[in-house]
Amino acid sequence: MFDEPKDEQIPFDLPVNRGVIFSNYKNVYKKRIEKRQRDLLKMISFIKPFLSEGEEIYLVTTGCSPVSFGERFWTGHNVFQMKCSLLVFTSKRIFHVPATRHHRYRDSIAHFFYADCKSLLIKRLTMAARYKNGRKEKFHHIAVREEKKLKTLLKTVSLEGTPGRSQGRVHLCPRCTEELEEGKFVCGNCKLAFKNKDRVRRLSILYPGGGYFYTKHPFLGIADAATEVILLGMFILSLVFHLKGVTYSEWGMLIFPVALAFEKALTVYHSNNLIYEYIPEEKKIG
Repeated sequence: MFDEPKDEQIPFDLPVNRGVIFSNYKNVYKKRIEKRQRDLLKMISFIKPFLSEGEEIYLVTTGCSPVSFGERFWTGHNVFQMKCSLLVFTSKRIFHVPATRHHRYRDSIAHFFYADCKSLLIKRLTMAARYKNGRKEKFHHIAVREEKKLKTLLKTVSLEGTPGRSQGRVHLCPRCTEELEEGKFVCGNCKLAFKNKDRVRRLSILYPGGGYFYTKHPFLGIADAATEVILLGMFILSLVFHLKGVTYSEWGMLIFPVALAFEKALTVYHSNNLIYEYIPEEKKIG
């Protein structure tokens, strides 16, 4: 039986179901859960315009955005540092919010309705979604504090009903809240421009760490820039030594340019994937 907590104001006046959001998997109110959820609600202060009439928030948790095989192969476990996100479970759907390492909003948000799913399962801190459009996605590193609660919650939601237009996860415009068309980096409704593939490739090639800085991953940008500068410096030193007749310096002239080209290729590949988080070009979108 749920013990009703004190009637404290919900952060930013968000519509929450108190009987669900502040209880554990046994439907029992816990003060520590209330504190945790209140802290997470502060991180989604922007979400109210995206909610439909009568829609309530059931739970907020942290996790990671879906990761492709290529991203995981080339980056390893570090890719999950690039893919931090928030997951918001409501009475109608799940919002997926790509975020910073500290789970701050990056003006990027996606959603999918429960009715878009053929199946929705939680196992080993991973939420596996199988959509009606045939796609499958996994959201890794679900916070352990919410795992049991999510398993219980997902048993209560219905996957029946009319699916959305895309029948799967789709990004929303952070300005007008309309659904975005996949592969088009301009909102069809309000014309808000998003960071695009052509520019990310150009910046990745021309500037050390340029692709990461462009996609708002400054820590990765700094690390990548330092690596590229070191490789370029080693190539220049090898060239100087070669001109001075130093033995075996020609190996450095071969190895370091190849390593630099490989590093550039990885930056282009990763940044290209990050573009599909649909990050606005404008710093303040209104």
